[in-house]
Amino acid sequence: GASGGIGQPLSLLLKNSPLVSRLTLYYIVHTPGVAADLSHIETRATVKGYLGPEQLPDCLKGCDLVVIPAGVPRKPGMTRDDLFNTNATIVATLTATCAQHCPEAMICIIANPVNSTIPITSEVFKKHGVYNPNKIFGVTTLDVVRANAFVAELKGLDPARVNVPVIGGHAGKTIIPLISQCTPKVDFPQDQLTTLTGRIQEAGTEVVKAKAGAGSATLSMAYAGARFVFSLVDAINGKE
Repeated sequence: GASGGIGQPLSLLLKNSPLVSRLTLYYIVHTPGVAADLSHIETRATVKGYLGPEQLPDCLKGCDLVVIPAGVPRKPGMTRDDLFNTNATIVATLTATCAQHCPEAMICIIANPVNSTIPITSEVFKKHGVYNPNKIFGVTTLDVVRANAFVAELKGLDPARVNVPVIGGHAGKTIIPLISQCTPKVDFPQDQLTTLTGRIQEAGTEVVKAKAGAGSATLSMAYAGARFVFSLVDAINGKE
């Protein structure tokens, strides 16, 4: 999904990081152009684009970490579950190739519905005999990013210094922000807390409606995806 709505800004953020040494981009269209564009940026990472299923194995060989934002976005009136039939097939196909060509890589799934695409990925890796539950991740960091931004906005705080733990899944009521555990400590009246929790849970729908059929959250998702990737790379490098 490297040349898609999430893939392009995510690729830019990864290219901009000194943590990344090699960036390989894959999609069914436009990746050579995106790669050429990114390769002109004066940062460390080398960039190469791969196009179409026959080039996917070469794209994956030697990767320590794979991010999959591929799939169709939501439109107004759709839930994440409505994406299942299309995106489940895409994720199953891509992760099967990962299991064959980079079985030791960390796999980060952004494609929705994450609550379903993660079990699919796990089953694909089990089928290929290379399943490691410590290396398959559903990227739900956007829920944390949103919670931090919304709490900071309401309390007049610096969002960079706010940390709201969010547990559960990545759809509606399964998103559970633990505002009582926020750092720094914050307090809200019950009615405001209920409204805030609901906004965090339905923030994706807020963006889908605002874009009026032109897509779903892409820029904020790319930011959250990059943030998660950088945490994993830090871990690979031994940072606690």
